[in-house]
Amino acid sequence: MELRSLLNAYLVYLKEERGVSRGTEQSYLGDLSDFLNFLDRQRAGLAAELRAAHLTAYVNEMRAKGRSSATIARRIAALRSFCKYLVLKRIVDIDPAMQLEAPKAEKKAPKTIRSGELDKLLELPDVSQPLGIRDKAMLELLYATGLRVSELASLDAEHVRLDMGFLLCLGSGGRERMVPVGASGNHWVSKYVLEVRPNLLEPGRSEDALFLNQQGSRLTRQGIWKILKNYAGKIGMDASPQALRGSFASHLLENGADLRAVQEMLGVSSAAALQPYLSAAKPRLTEVYERNHPRAGTKPGV
Repeated sequence: MELRSLLNAYLVYLKEERGVSRGTEQSYLGDLSDFLNFLDRQRAGLAAELRAAHLTAYVNEMRAKGRSSATIARRIAALRSFCKYLVLKRIVDIDPAMQLEAPKAEKKAPKTIRSGELDKLLELPDVSQPLGIRDKAMLELLYATGLRVSELASLDAEHVRLDMGFLLCLGSGGRERMVPVGASGNHWVSKYVLEVRPNLLEPGRSEDALFLNQQGSRLTRQGIWKILKNYAGKIGMDASPQALRGSFASHLLENGADLRAVQEMLGVSSAAALQPYLSAAKPRLTEVYERNHPRAGTKPGV
């Protein structure tokens, strides 16, 4: 039995029996497709041919290509899940991913962008053009809400309640949360929904996605990445959706936002997960304190 045909059945299983989000489904599809492309080069596309050695060779190839530890760990997680499915359905007898170890995650402070630099980035889309309005709405929404790029790609039009100023997001683990959109994000998403999105839809075709590509289909997380990278490159900025998410959190914390509220908006499971964002905000917090507190510059005995 070919692994590619089993991949389609596995994705249906994830959606219908595991209830994963569309973003998670698309992420698994991308990661497992990359592995299957590797197997094609090894001439081992059948489930019966799959061995632990293939998985180890694939991981070694990713390391040789300089893939980050986070990317390798994510793809190993996808492989483990897929292999467990093969065992569950009795397609293979032994789990070939049983001994596969993920690399230790690199502890890095989240990248953030100063608000002044972010303003320059957000002003780049040409809002005299339809796709410029779409891009402006996407960038504003990323920064205004702190959504993960997979969450943004998974948004349906019905999830955005502009009349009430918030959106509904289905995050990791199938948890739903409400996130405020803000005045600027609300304005540009409204303009996109009313003026641009209807013209991107193909006549007679139904599409739930909020953000569409030029073919009238859902923009993927990879597509959103490329759009952001294109704009950032114009001003020599190293920006990513994760940097906008980190900036969202850090800027809120810098300005005194409640930790619990930021945790809820980010959709993270515990306040401890905010520690990297607090660390990123610390230099700015110190700067604000020293500039504004009347005792900040006072030496003892003076």
